Amino acid sequence: MNNTIEEGKSTAITAYILVVGALIAMSMNAEHKNAYASFHIRQAMGLSILFVAIGYSISGFGDPMITYPFWIFMAVLWSYGIITAIKGETTPVPLLGNFFQKFFKKL
Repeated sequence: MNNTIEEGKSTAITAYILVVGALIAMSMNAEHKNAYASFHIRQAMGLSILFVAIGYSISGFGDPMITYPFWIFMAVLWSYGIITAIKGETTPVPLLGNFFQKFFKKL
C-alpha cells in the first residue's frame, strides 16, 4: 500500500492543478493504473466539473455576496484535496467526495 501511494503521489498532486491537471493526470495514469492516483483523479475531476458548472451559472451575477462564497467554498475543497494527496491519504473531499468516487468509478 505504501509503495502504491509513493508511485501515484505525483499523479495525484498533478490532478488538482486546475481543470487541465485532471486531464494530464488521467493520461499519466492510463497505462499503469494506480489506485491512489485514480482516487485523487476522481476527486479532482469532480471538483473541476463542479467549478466550471457552478462558476458558469453564477458568473452572470455581479454581486460579491454570491461569487465570493463560491470562490471560498471551492478554494477550501481544492485545498483539502491537494493536502490529502500530499499527505498520502485517501480521504474524500467534504460533502461531495463520496459522490465523485461513485460517479467517476471508471476513471
